[in-house]
Amino acid sequence: MHRGWNELKLEEICTLVNGRGFKPHEWKKEGLPIIRIQNLNGSDTFNYFDGSFNPKILVEPGQLLFAWSGSRGASFGPHIWDGPKGVLNYHTWKVIPSENTDRDFLFQLLEFETQKIESSSHGASALVHVQKGEMEKRFFPCPGLQEQKKISAVLRAWDKAISKYNRLQALKTQRLLGLRSQLIAEAAREGEPAVFGDFLVESRAPGSNGQSAKKITVKLYGKGAVEKSEARAGSSSTRYYRRSSGQLIYSKLDFLNGAFALIDERLDGYETTLDLPAFDCDPTINTRWLLNYLIRPVYYTSQVHLARGQRKARRISPHDWLNSPIRLPARAEQDRIVEILDTAEHDLKINEDLIEVLSRQKRGLMQKLLTGEWHVKTDGAGEAAA
Repeated sequence: MHRGWNELKLEEICTLVNGRGFKPHEWKKEGLPIIRIQNLNGSDTFNYFDGSFNPKILVEPGQLLFAWSGSRGASFGPHIWDGPKGVLNYHTWKVIPSENTDRDFLFQLLEFETQKIESSSHGASALVHVQKGEMEKRFFPCPGLQEQKKISAVLRAWDKAISKYNRLQALKTQRLLGLRSQLIAEAAREGEPAVFGDFLVESRAPGSNGQSAKKITVKLYGKGAVEKSEARAGSSSTRYYRRSSGQLIYSKLDFLNGAFALIDERLDGYETTLDLPAFDCDPTINTRWLLNYLIRPVYYTSQVHLARGQRKARRISPHDWLNSPIRLPARAEQDRIVEILDTAEHDLKINEDLIEVLSRQKRGLMQKLLTGEWHVKTDGAGEAAA
């Protein structure tokens, strides 16, 4: 650690104040907004409270908060509250910096610590939590106040850039969704009536079993197919089927949540059970157009009538789906739509990659600046030294 830095417990540089649990019968239509985990993630929907409370849980705009139980890579960790004045709900601490601690520097320290907690958290659960007593006893390297401000200013510059491109990503995503909806709906109106079974055939190429198969899982909402990660091998008595590059695949259980994908070359030869049926497509159909057709929420959420079984275990069978209707535009129109949507997706991917580059750069800077490995010089007035 650089000279002039001190290793301090979190309780020495700030105070953590617990939020309060508000019961449903205390929720009102007017009063102070109750700040919950959802609000830290951007939701502007509030419940309200108009009774008496400990003033320590009052939150003003600009207050540093820490969600001690929340989603990995999302709500868990530090937040600067930018919403209205309100009262703090349970699962979140109000973080009050000490006199010699800069709020923005403390935010960066806590964000850096959050990354460590998340990376060391075991299990596949998306939820992460840390106890108050444990957090308060963690050690943090701290320079003087002026250097804290210099360090936080450097890291904020990256935060602003990342935030800018995240906003742009959201706009580009909405543009893609709008284009997909508009182009496919317009083409369908002019398309020829057909059923999916006119151009799709279910594939049942024999594979291996649950112990030896390399397996596929299909993500929700058209997010693609990936290799399935398993903590232990499956059953040797379960029958698997070989899947090939270019096939369309879906999940019977999550059809209504948009679990469709095209199998890419990396997953060629991987296997699934019949719960994830795969299909060979007639070459007269552009499979990229077909996938874009299927992953529209307006399509997959409207197929409830095909589902069989109880509400939480409803499945859509290949037989029923292949006999359901579709309106097919001409192949040339399919190709035109795919070209437009692929361009929009490529533009989205470029922006996504830029966000990742900036995020990686920031993580590298945090490793250097927040550990004292790199020193930010200041003079007595807090200006950078020559």
